[in-house]
Amino acid sequence: MIRIAVLVSGGGTNLQALIDFEKAGNNPHGKIELVLSSSPKAYALERAANAGIESTVIRRKDYESQEAYDHAIVTALKEHEIDLVILAGFLSILGPEVIRAYPERIINVHPALIPSFCGKGFYGLKVHEAALAKGVKVSGATVHFVNEIPDGGRILLQKAVDVHEDDTPETLQRRIMEEAEWILLPQAMKQLSEALDKEEDI
Repeated sequence: MIRIAVLVSGGGTNLQALIDFEKAGNNPHGKIELVLSSSPKAYALERAANAGIESTVIRRKDYESQEAYDHAIVTALKEHEIDLVILAGFLSILGPEVIRAYPERIINVHPALIPSFCGKGFYGLKVHEAALAKGVKVSGATVHFVNEIPDGGRILLQKAVDVHEDDTPETLQRRIMEEAEWILLPQAMKQLSEALDKEEDI
């Protein structure tokens, strides 16, 4: 059974999609064992508690350097014997130590079709603001592996979502979450859990 950690910073809607998927029995090869938050105020922590999942808070400001922060994250993941890491709205950039500890075992969902509207500075509503400003007719979401380059890792899954003429960044954000993110991220969790459990190539 693959042990999974979900890293969060806010409301945890993607976390909830993962929890619901697991509760429905759709991920027989994996189990969410830890929710790690960068903020003690994240509502995602309540979602974890409601689901009976252990959680911990590791705040960047409690550490004197990025390296010390990364080490604390790796230590927590290793203590819980984590095999797979899922970023679900985690707003801190992971440094080299974390990435080296979990090569091609960390995934993230990005609310656009990479390589569009991605990289440093593209997060949250900023992604959707940029998409609407460009006038694109289709956007979507991408699940990708995490490496040292923001949004630069190998793409695992993508799903397109239509952009409506009357969209605001908020309405586009919601549609992409509902029609793409909440579908792709659980699918990726299942796919990777099975591959890792069976020791197959991803």
